[in-house]
Amino acid sequence: MVLLAAAMLPCTGGALIKVGGKPGWALNVNYTDWATHRHFYVGDWLYFVFDKRYYTVLEVNETNYEQCRDSEFIKNITRGGRDVFNLTESRDYYFLSSGGYCFHGMKLAIHVNNQLPPIYPPPSKNNVINDASPQSNG
Repeated sequence: MVLLAAAMLPCTGGALIKVGGKPGWALNVNYTDWATHRHFYVGDWLYFVFDKRYYTVLEVNETNYEQCRDSEFIKNITRGGRDVFNLTESRDYYFLSSGGYCFHGMKLAIHVNNQLPPIYPPPSKNNVINDASPQSNG
């Protein structure tokens, strides 16, 4: 699945973002702090790396995120411990780990923005119309 996501990245233009940085999806990571230092855009992929024997990744709503409630999740992202999630909409997303690990900080809230507009190169001298140029009096 990771290979599929990586193959799709050039087509979608999104970034592959490893959640939590080097430690990944694990205990003793401040995901609130981690997320505040990043920007997330539609088309990006979250890459969750974790030990699937202990942890899960569940997408939940805001209330369940705040209460660490894993019983009514939106989507179970857990597959093999190297799982990706495509950010397809500009909105808030909430994730947590079940089994009580959420109460130990394994939860993530992010806001996803629309993709930035493309940056065009400045016009060259060859394609600029100069309105102040002298006109010939024929």
